[in-house]
Amino acid sequence: MVWATAVVTVPGLVSGRGTGPLNPGGYRVVGDLCETARLSRFSRLYPAQSGTPYHYSTRHSALDDMYCSKYVKKTDRDGEYSSLFLEAQLHKVTDPRPEFAAQRAGLGQRRYRIVGVPNLGQEAYVGFLDDPASTDRSWHYLTQVLYVRDGALTYCLSWSGSYQAGRTPPPDQDSIRQALLMDSRDVLRAIGGAAGA
Repeated sequence: MVWATAVVTVPGLVSGRGTGPLNPGGYRVVGDLCETARLSRFSRLYPAQSGTPYHYSTRHSALDDMYCSKYVKKTDRDGEYSSLFLEAQLHKVTDPRPEFAAQRAGLGQRRYRIVGVPNLGQEAYVGFLDDPASTDRSWHYLTQVLYVRDGALTYCLSWSGSYQAGRTPPPDQDSIRQALLMDSRDVLRAIGGAAGA
């Protein structure tokens, strides 16, 4: 496991007192995260694409960052689309655990429903939010997001969509959650991680 390596070689990552560089544990930066992250399960749910995916990768002595966003639809003629946002960060100096915990607490304050995910990195959870529109309560804006921490890496894959009650069926949240989990395991493996069991 990546974490076992980090415990042995980088005690500061465990204690929070280290000042040296953190061990990436096999993870690496890729130039185009959209290309690397195939998201094959989401591709089955949303075979059509709207526009061109956007990506960037940045490198810094303290933090490497990879990002991808794309808009997807069920069919080319579909007027509604869903958004996918993906980000992976390699923390080189600062232990990411406190900020990861703060992110989870912040989602809770925003009334996300949070469920832990076992056997994925050192820590992972899925958050879900159903946010009705303020002017027309029949419109529901949905977000489902997966956060993972694995040693010096933090990772996020987010899906967002909408529906109008009484006019369009709500997206199948179980299918979306499974796509978040299965595609994320593939992405983490593709950038050099073990991705859990």
